[in-house]
Amino acid sequence: MIKLNLKRKFVLAAAALTISFTVTKAQDGLFPFEEKGKYGFINQSGKVIITGQYSFADQFYEGLAVVKESGKKGFIDKSGKMVIAAQFDEAYKFKDGLAVVKKEGKWKYIDKTGKVVIESNADYTYNFNDGAARFQKGLKFGYIDKTGKEILPATFEAAYDFSEGLARVKTGNFKTGKWGYIDKTGKMVIAANYDDAFEFKDGLANVRVGNEATGKYGFIDKAGKWVIEAQFDKANQFSEGLASFRAGNFKTGKWGYMGKTGKMVINPKFDQAMPFSEGLACVKIDGTWKYIDKTGEVVIDKDFSFPSDFKNDMAFVKIGGLRAGNSAYIDKKGGFVWQGAK
Repeated sequence: MIKLNLKRKFVLAAAALTISFTVTKAQDGLFPFEEKGKYGFINQSGKVIITGQYSFADQFYEGLAVVKESGKKGFIDKSGKMVIAAQFDEAYKFKDGLAVVKKEGKWKYIDKTGKVVIESNADYTYNFNDGAARFQKGLKFGYIDKTGKEILPATFEAAYDFSEGLARVKTGNFKTGKWGYIDKTGKMVIAANYDDAFEFKDGLANVRVGNEATGKYGFIDKAGKWVIEAQFDKANQFSEGLASFRAGNFKTGKWGYMGKTGKMVINPKFDQAMPFSEGLACVKIDGTWKYIDKTGEVVIDKDFSFPSDFKNDMAFVKIGGLRAGNSAYIDKKGGFVWQGAK
């Protein structure tokens, strides 16, 4: 067992790892549901596989899912067996074979047997991604490897997970500093020249030059070269070859989609637009959410108050309001696979 000798200090943005099954992608063929305050799991046919019995349930990742019972969190397998006892105050999904948990005020990393493999005295710890995990010491961020070794000390004003070998970090003052990209040696391989920056996906990262109100977004490659010049009022990451962008300001602008050359593929006509997943994307039109295909045609024309990405041919939605509405899972034709009790 490895110990990280870091002092506990004020935790910044501790809610960053809070997980809600309604906004993340389902994994491993089982889908969590909630009915009358109890959580269980259904399969792709809508059949209940694990009955509603938990006060909370996350999705399955790497074969295990976080559940909560009697005020504590643990992990179940796909048969519903509690394979790691509900003993943690906090527990997050397995990633790269390890999960972050909190017990008796201390953050730890456990393996799939429940064995503690890294103990941390950091103020906050994050999931492993791309072989490294962030930790927070006071108001600064650093990184460890899977042996628990501190590979980069907590010196960054802000930092995010590694993705495709690079991590976005902020240098200088928290409010006025610039964003750049480091490798796992800590070398700044893409200079901190950006007012905002996001993780690499499919070899490209969306970055902003200028302030949030009037700045422009474009895309760079891993050499820091502009592939799509900064010209968009807002631009999100690429997914399945398309990226959503906004033309106009936050209040009145419209969203469309571009290809990897920056060429417009779907004209900006939506109030909001989410990434494509399994060939479909959820978009907001006149106050409600619908699903489009890659030509921009609405293929699921129902009024959802909350949508999510398709995964394993299903998507979680809500109808009739975020709080009081009815929860459901739909298939790619818009048919209801499962509906919660009203």
